[in-house]
Amino acid sequence: MHEGHRQRMLERLLKADTLQDHELLEILLFNAVPRKNTNPLAHELLSAFTSLDGVFGADFEELLSVDGVGKETAAYLKCVGLCFERMGKRKRELPKFFNVRDFSEFVSARLAPLDCEALELFCIDANERIRFGKRFSAGDTQRVRVEPEEISRFLATHRPAGLVAAHNHPDSPAVPSDADDRFTAQLQMLCSLNNVRLYDHIIVGTDGTYSYFLVGRMEEIRRAFNVNNLIGGRICP
Repeated sequence: MHEGHRQRMLERLLKADTLQDHELLEILLFNAVPRKNTNPLAHELLSAFTSLDGVFGADFEELLSVDGVGKETAAYLKCVGLCFERMGKRKRELPKFFNVRDFSEFVSARLAPLDCEALELFCIDANERIRFGKRFSAGDTQRVRVEPEEISRFLATHRPAGLVAAHNHPDSPAVPSDADDRFTAQLQMLCSLNNVRLYDHIIVGTDGTYSYFLVGRMEEIRRAFNVNNLIGGRICP
C-alpha cells in the first residue's frame, strides 16, 4: 500500500509547484524512513517548527524531541538543513528573535485562517531567540483544553528560558475572556514553578490581535502569580 502511494507522490514531482509543504517534506522523508507512511511525521515536524525553514534550521536535539523522529531521521534533516545553509538559500519565516509586534503578525498569519480554536506555545532561549513551538488543538471552534500536566511536560522537555503563548478566536474579536485571563494566570504560575519567564499571551481574533504585554497586563500577572511572591513573605503563627 505504501509503495503505491509513494510512487504516486514521486510522479507528482513532475508538477512540483502543485505540492504543498507537508507533501514535499513527506517525499523527502522517504529516504530517511523507508518502510512507513511519512505523511503524519511531515505534519508533526511542520507543526513543531512552523515551516520548512524551521524544520531544516532546527538543532539535532530539537528534532529528536518530535514524536516519531529518531537519530537517523534527525541526522538526515539536519544534513539537508546544513546543505541549504551553505548554499545561502535559507530564509526563516519564524522571527529569529522575540519582538511583540513582529511575533503578533507571525501568529496572526498562522492562526487567523483556522476554523477551530488552537493554542500554540513557543520556547525562547536566554538570548530571546525563538527556538521551538507546539500546537494544541481539540478541533472545537469555541475552546481548546490543555491540561496543566501537558504544559509541565512541555516545559520539562524543552527547558526554555522564556515562553510565548498564542491562541485564536475563530468567530469573535481579539478580546480576552474570563477563561483567557484564568489560563494566562495558570500558565504564568506553571512558568514560575519551572523558572521560565512568560513573555506574552497573544490572542488572534476576527478584528486583529490582542497582546497582554502591550496593554500592560502581562507584568501585573507575572507579579500576582509568581511562586516566590506567593510563598516568599513572612510566615506568622
